[in-house]
Amino acid sequence: MDTLFRLVSLQSSDQQSYNSSRTSSSSRSSKQNQHHQYHHNYYYAYQEEECGNNHHSFYMDEDFSSSSSSKHLPPSSTTPTPPPSSSAASHVLFDPTDLSSFPPDLNLDFSSPTSSSSAAASGGGAGRWAAQLLLECARAVAARDSQRVQQLMWMLNELSSPFGEVDQKISSYFLQGLFARLTSSGPRTLRTLLSASDRTTSFESTRRTALRFQELSPWSSFGHVAANGAILESFLEASSNTISSSQQQRLHILDLSNTFCTQWPTLLEALATRSSDDTPHLSITTIVSSASPSAAVQRVMKEIGQRMEKFARLMGVPFRFHVVHHAGDLSDLDLDALNLREDDAALAVNCVNNLRGVSPVGRRRDNFLAAIRRLEPRIVTVVEEEVDLVGGEDEEEAFLRVFGEALRFFSAYFDSLEESFPRASNERLALERAAGRAVVDVVSCPAAESAERRETATTWTRRIRNAGFTPAAFSEDVADDVRALLRRYREGWSMRLAEDNAAEDQTAGVFLSWKDQPLVWASAWKP
Repeated sequence: MDTLFRLVSLQSSDQQSYNSSRTSSSSRSSKQNQHHQYHHNYYYAYQEEECGNNHHSFYMDEDFSSSSSSKHLPPSSTTPTPPPSSSAASHVLFDPTDLSSFPPDLNLDFSSPTSSSSAAASGGGAGRWAAQLLLECARAVAARDSQRVQQLMWMLNELSSPFGEVDQKISSYFLQGLFARLTSSGPRTLRTLLSASDRTTSFESTRRTALRFQELSPWSSFGHVAANGAILESFLEASSNTISSSQQQRLHILDLSNTFCTQWPTLLEALATRSSDDTPHLSITTIVSSASPSAAVQRVMKEIGQRMEKFARLMGVPFRFHVVHHAGDLSDLDLDALNLREDDAALAVNCVNNLRGVSPVGRRRDNFLAAIRRLEPRIVTVVEEEVDLVGGEDEEEAFLRVFGEALRFFSAYFDSLEESFPRASNERLALERAAGRAVVDVVSCPAAESAERRETATTWTRRIRNAGFTPAAFSEDVADDVRALLRRYREGWSMRLAEDNAAEDQTAGVFLSWKDQPLVWASAWKP
C-alpha cells in the first residue's frame, strides 16, 4: 500500500501529474417513478428531426472511462493488484471485514445507506462512509500528512465507483478532485473532462437531458416558475402604465443563465394568452459565457434559437432572439454594448446560476451588479444554488470549509437524483458527470481559476442590496404556482419563504429544499 502513492509527496514542490481513469461496473435495475409533465418546451419538440450527431452511447468522459479496470492511480509497476470483486454489481474491491490497513481511529458504517435529514446535515447526504472518509482525507491533505493520505486514498480508490451507490459515486468524484489537487493538475484535468464532454454534446443529447431533468426533478423548473412569474407581473404593471394605447408593448429580457433557454417556452405561452391586440413584442438576448466557447455549444445555441423562433410564431408572439457568446469572466462583459434599450422596451434581467461566473476576487461581483443597476431594469430575477464555495484568507481553513460545503451540497444533489431518476439512465449519468466536473473544479482548482465559487443567499442578498436594489416579494399567485409545481414531483421537495425585512443582511426570496436542506434560492429585485 505504501507504494500506491509513492510519487505523490505533500512535502515536495516538484509534484508530477498523471492521467487518471474511471472504472465502470454494474448494471442496476430501474425503479419506476411517477411521471409528470410540466414544461411543454415546444421549441424542443417542434420538428423532431435530428440535429448534429445523435449520440446513443453512454455519456462517458472518455479519458476517464476508457478502461473497465483502471482506477484513480498513478502509473507504477509496483502498484498492488486488488483482489477480485465477489459481486460485479457492488464494485467494492475492498473487503470491509479486512481492517488490517484501516486507520484504527475510524469507525465506518458499511451497511446500506439511508436517506435521512441527520445524515444529510452531517455532510454525507444519503450516505455515511463516503462523508467520513472524504472529510478525514481532506483533513490529512490540509495537515500534509502523507502517510494518512496514502491510507485513506487507497481505501477510497477501492470503494468508489461512478456507477455504484450514492456513496460510491460521491467518493469517486471527490477522490478525482483530491488526486488532481495533490498532483497540481486541477485545471488541466478539468480541461480534459470538458473536452471529452464536448465530443458527446449535440442538440439531441442536450435536449434529452434538459427535458428529463425537468420531468423528474424541480431543481431547474423551480427557479423558472418563480422568475417567470415575477417578470410577467412586472411587465403587466409596465403595460398598464403605457400612456398611448396604440403604442406597441415591448419586453426585452437580458438572459444571464446556463439553462439553454428551457425557461422561456412557458413565458411565451403566458404572453400568447393575451388578446391579439395587446400581445407584446418579446426580445431575448441570452449570454453564453465560458472560458472558451466551444463549437458544440455554439451549434446547440444556434438550433435552440431556431426552435425558439418557430415556437414563438406558433404561439403568435412577435419575437426576436439574439445569442452573445462571451469568453472569460462575466464581469468583463460590456453591457452597454448590447443595445438593450434601442427599442424602448421594458427591460428585465434574468440571472439563473450565472452570477457565480463572476470572479469573487476583489469587487468584481459588486461592480457587475452595479453595472446591471445602471441599465435601469424594471425587474431583476436571481436564482442561485445555496452553497458557499468561496475560500478565505487562511488556505488550510478555507480548503476544509469549502470541501465540507461541497460535500454536503453535492451529496444532497446526488441523493435527489438517486430517488428521482431510474438507475439505468443516460440523462442521469450526464447530470452526474457534470456535477463531477464541478467537484473537480472546486476541490482542485485555484480560486482565481475556478468557475464554481458560489455564494449563499445571505451573501448575494447583501451584495444586491448594496448595488441599489430592493426585494420584490413574490406574489401569492407566484408562490401558489411554485407549490403546485412541487406537488407534481415525488415527496421530499418543499418550498420555504425567506423572512424579509428592511435589515441589510436579511435574506429575501424563496428556497427549494430537498429533505429540509435548502439547495436552490430564487429572488426578484427592483431598482
